[in-house]
Amino acid sequence: MAFVYFLRLRSGHNYVGCTTDLEQRLRDHHRGVACQTTEQDPLIELLRLEPCTGFTAARKREAQLKRWSGLKKEALVRRNLALLKELACSHD
Repeated sequence: MAFVYFLRLRSGHNYVGCTTDLEQRLRDHHRGVACQTTEQDPLIELLRLEPCTGFTAARKREAQLKRWSGLKKEALVRRNLALLKELACSHD
């Protein structure tokens, strides 16, 4: 199983990633060795987790989410469906 995840960073920004080993990936983010982003801007909390059928599906979903605006990502994390619908404008 693979996952797409949202992290809140110390700066207040969100980070979107994907993995097949969530526990190890979160440990790596906490230690600052998962990527340059969380090395420079440490993880504060896991905000959202989306299970995917496989790693390919997770990478596609991650790429889709990374193209979203910060406001749209925040609406998803907060489960604000009304705002999410308002912001929806598919380019896929």
